[in-house]
Amino acid sequence: MFPSPIVPYIRAADHAVRTPWRTGARRLLDYLLIYVQEGRFTITVEGADHEVPPGQCCLIQPNELHALCGHSNTITPFAHLDLFYNPRRAASFVTRSLQTDLNGLHELMQPRLNDLPGIAVPIVFQPADVPAFRETLLRMIGTWQQQTILGQLQSQHHAMGLVLSLLQQFSTLAHVTPDQPQALNWVTAYCLFHLSDTISVAELAERSRFSRSHFTSVFRKQFGLSPHQYLLTLRVQRAQELLRDSEHSIAHIAEHCGFADAHHLSKTFKRLSGMTPGAYRDATRRNPGQR
Repeated sequence: MFPSPIVPYIRAADHAVRTPWRTGARRLLDYLLIYVQEGRFTITVEGADHEVPPGQCCLIQPNELHALCGHSNTITPFAHLDLFYNPRRAASFVTRSLQTDLNGLHELMQPRLNDLPGIAVPIVFQPADVPAFRETLLRMIGTWQQQTILGQLQSQHHAMGLVLSLLQQFSTLAHVTPDQPQALNWVTAYCLFHLSDTISVAELAERSRFSRSHFTSVFRKQFGLSPHQYLLTLRVQRAQELLRDSEHSIAHIAEHCGFADAHHLSKTFKRLSGMTPGAYRDATRRNPGQR
């Protein structure tokens, strides 16, 4: 759904300490994120005024006509940044006060988050976790100001955390529904990787962030089996591979595939495949093409 990969790029970042102040109107090529640490100011976006009290943030998105007015002494950590990758990002720049005509600069213009389906970040917002958001923003500014390769990587890492926080709070992307067939695509790989371990439905449900009953319902719709039956199927399929392609004993294969013992493997194997493990091994070795 994104027009290009999310790869944050900080262009400018600092702690603005000001007496009462005012800026002229301008439009941006990138994003401007501001946190109000002290004081209060008004942001006017497309003709509408928005008060920004201490402890809250504002996000000005690309091409929004805006002006800022500080009503008192203020401390406002801020960052100008790209969110989406643009190979020409180094050619972009922070626009000046009164710069409102961006004609001829569209190749440098960042896509707007709020133009994408399911995303609606308000101009002024209070983060879901204010201390964590503030700390991440301050760390991002501090590491960017180091102007080292490691500092650049750290600042981009913190910026990604801020973007993730915004999307979790102000988009539908974090709310997976049973109508999305990709909701549990991770399950097969996870189960195969942990096949020899004890895997419970409760554990899988917790990892999916669903209740157990909701997880089971979504799982049946996606895989056509209950989680327990699907896991047994994966274990038998892996046992078939080992019986066909290795010399391991049935007891060893049972342990490797997560069965309690050889008897448990034999019972489940026969129920799902129609033959015992030994008979399957003999049959596939007599006829290598049989699967």
